[in-house]
Amino acid sequence: MPVTVLRINLVDPSPAPAALSARYRAAVEMAAFADDRGLTMIQTEEHHATTNGWMPSPLVFAGAVFGATRRIGVTVSALITPLHDPLRLAEDIASLDLLSGGRLVTVAGIGYRPEEYAAHGKDWKRRGALQDEVLETLLSAWTGEPFDYQGRTVRVTPRPYTRPHPLLLIGGSSRAAARRAARLGLPLFPSAHLPELEAYYYERRAEFGTEGRVILPPERTSLLHISEDPDRTWAVYGSHLLHEARTYASWQSADIRSAVRSTATDTEALRREGVYRIVTPDECIQIAEEAGAQGSLILHPLCGGMPVDEGWRSLHLFAEQVLPALRT
Repeated sequence: MPVTVLRINLVDPSPAPAALSARYRAAVEMAAFADDRGLTMIQTEEHHATTNGWMPSPLVFAGAVFGATRRIGVTVSALITPLHDPLRLAEDIASLDLLSGGRLVTVAGIGYRPEEYAAHGKDWKRRGALQDEVLETLLSAWTGEPFDYQGRTVRVTPRPYTRPHPLLLIGGSSRAAARRAARLGLPLFPSAHLPELEAYYYERRAEFGTEGRVILPPERTSLLHISEDPDRTWAVYGSHLLHEARTYASWQSADIRSAVRSTATDTEALRREGVYRIVTPDECIQIAEEAGAQGSLILHPLCGGMPVDEGWRSLHLFAEQVLPALRT
């Protein structure tokens, strides 16, 4: 059975406080629903300085999910680690690791939007050095032992639940990201299907004498919404999918590679492209069979400000008509 992922980023084109509060609560309820039905993972991410409420505080959201669930994991893909205070970040991740019993997965990204660095008073030109400082501090802090930090001796407690440390991956599509992961002995999570970057990582890992692996996305990644009538759902709700696709594409420079990057400018083009897919339960089962046990299904019920009721319809169809077929 493929890995089953519930993607949540809480985008809303018109993020009024009351409506956004309801969306946040619904997202936690959906996570609990997914946990009860045996889905594998909640996936979220971090972005700032947006007009549509795109998830700015994924660790806070992860804590809410862990408080409402028992088994399901949360992957933050990606956390823009250079924007965070290294010591405080070490404490926050350690606390979440303890709270969840080791269910947090953090993908450390460097980001690709200068305005996010400006908003947090960070120097965009020093992002590589800032990333190195944060990652090295996290690995030292999680030992629970005193270490040197900016010329003073510090100690971070409590120690995390997971040994030797909470699961930390390096995300990105550049050789610098692969080299950094190899040097630190951390897994690499490329942002797209990049076999050449995978090979480069293993070359550098051999050079540094470290351990680690690559978690390579498939050649094709699709974000799924389940519907009994895809034509109608595209007609009524396709604008929400297009809003998210165009927002995300607008942030990408030419050198950024992403598994879910879209070039569509209207809903018909978006539908043909196949990055965002509205499928029937039977079509979802077929996708799962083609993906196989090593593949994944990524459900995105609240995509682009999708009405909460429609998101629940999608999730119930998956739980009631797709999951039983996958298990048999």
